[in-house]
Amino acid sequence: TPLREVGASMSVLDAKDIQLSGFSNLADVLRSQTAIGVSNSGGAGKQTSLRIRGEESFRTLVRVDGVEISDPTGTQVGPQVQHLLSSQIDRVEILRGAQGMMYGADAGGVINITTPTPESGFAGGVSVEGGRYGTQELSAHAAAGSEKAEVYVSVSDFETDGFNTSTKDAVSADEDGYSNTTVHLKAAYQVAESLKVQLVARDVEGESEFDDCFTTTPNDCLSSYDESTFRLEADYKDDSVSHNLAIARTDIERNSSSAGNLSFETSGKLDKVEYLGTYKFESAQLVYGLDWREEDIIASNGEAQNRDQTGYYLEYQTSHNDTLYFTGGVRFDDNEDFGEHTSYRLTAAWVVDFEDGATLKYKSAYGTGFRAPSLSEIAYNFGPWAWGGAFELGLSEETSKGFDVGVEYHNTRGMRLEAVYFNQVVEDEIYFDLDAFTGYLQALGTGHSRGIELSGEYPFASGVTLTGNYTYNDTERPEGELRSRRPKHLANVGLSYITLNDKLTLNANLRLARDAENEVFGLGYIPLDDYEVLTLNANFQVSDAMEIYARVENASNESYQEVSNFHTSGAAAYAGLRVTF
Repeated sequence: TPLREVGASMSVLDAKDIQLSGFSNLADVLRSQTAIGVSNSGGAGKQTSLRIRGEESFRTLVRVDGVEISDPTGTQVGPQVQHLLSSQIDRVEILRGAQGMMYGADAGGVINITTPTPESGFAGGVSVEGGRYGTQELSAHAAAGSEKAEVYVSVSDFETDGFNTSTKDAVSADEDGYSNTTVHLKAAYQVAESLKVQLVARDVEGESEFDDCFTTTPNDCLSSYDESTFRLEADYKDDSVSHNLAIARTDIERNSSSAGNLSFETSGKLDKVEYLGTYKFESAQLVYGLDWREEDIIASNGEAQNRDQTGYYLEYQTSHNDTLYFTGGVRFDDNEDFGEHTSYRLTAAWVVDFEDGATLKYKSAYGTGFRAPSLSEIAYNFGPWAWGGAFELGLSEETSKGFDVGVEYHNTRGMRLEAVYFNQVVEDEIYFDLDAFTGYLQALGTGHSRGIELSGEYPFASGVTLTGNYTYNDTERPEGELRSRRPKHLANVGLSYITLNDKLTLNANLRLARDAENEVFGLGYIPLDDYEVLTLNANFQVSDAMEIYARVENASNESYQEVSNFHTSGAAAYAGLRVTF
């Protein structure tokens, strides 16, 4: 959909944006975007939560080339973003707010990732990077395309010795490393003029060292993560209709060990069948579809659990005089354990065009949704640890709704300004009892996340571009406490300078966070550090086929914690080389 017609709030990053940011992990790239907060527990590969507008990380849906990468073995079904490398990504679309139409009723935000699409002929590339903490990354890709077929394959290998993750480990202060190997394949074949089939296959293997695994060797802990995904789809398009039918599977295995002895093991899979269709009228379009999903897990005690859910949706999209744009949709879900639910989504955009080519867009969106308790939440409450096994704690589904209103301004010189007010609420919120460890409880009442988003970009004639965003986020649980690890103030200020006939690009980004608290067992809520983190980047295009680059993360060597008792990186320099053919 053309951006001018979109009533929802969203951001877009292309391959150049991602490369210029320099970060190896995609979560570090995304945290520079409007209303995105990230909490990391000790460096690369460690537990990481990515939140959009202060919502829980498991309410964020992440898709890679159409494949949902949610982990059904987790406490809640959400993405393990710490294992997402930024290399070989072509585009990222970030949709903020409730997106429970074609993405599922529990999608409180969407991160849609796509890899490069091959052009005609053969192409490829290699990149290598190294830096502090014994970090090294090697990445390569190859692509071939013709009128009938195309194939793209990439391999990325990342390793780091890391740093000591835990502030409690003051004696050994051992390094806690991480390694990640990601292989991605995308192949397509044009069966007929209107029919195309595509296969996506992806494999991620990650290993991370950590501390505090509550054994006789608490600083000799290792966790492994294996993710295998595939998606096969058929896509039919003509002038007035389109049909997309896909089957997909995500398989995940996780385990932890201490001193080489296995201490935890679980596996799970997420199967999906999706159909998406469109029918175009003269000035309107119907979008309709269905999706079926089944979650299966094998818990650490060997017990197998599964659940399926079927959803149907219909959305009507219309416009008037290429100025007013509306969408209205309804979704119906049938959950095997928690019954039937209906959710809605509405958006509107009004675009005013000026004679000088500038545009002003007023926009708004409203959506509802629900989330059924996860298999892991239910299993814990019916297990021996909840209330010492004496009681079974039943849970019901969460429900949510949210809206935003905003305005955007664009001109022909590349200037962009945006202001948005958002308000989101969750009823019957499920949370874990950190006071008495009784299990997963259900809050009585309504929790909220509301605030203001400001963002902008201004290019100067001299090759300098100023960018920035600020998010004021007021979050509150039904009992009145702040939601844990949500800064009330998040901001990014970036400065870019292009010189030497567009061959040299210099970037600086200052990220700051204020007024966050962390809920800690036995201590309640304690304040987290306010901080400002400066990142510097330089990219030089040696030739059409070669680029060298360098960056300094946390250039001011700021000392802070995003999660209580976990270190963050000090000042660290990295340099690399990219070669394409």
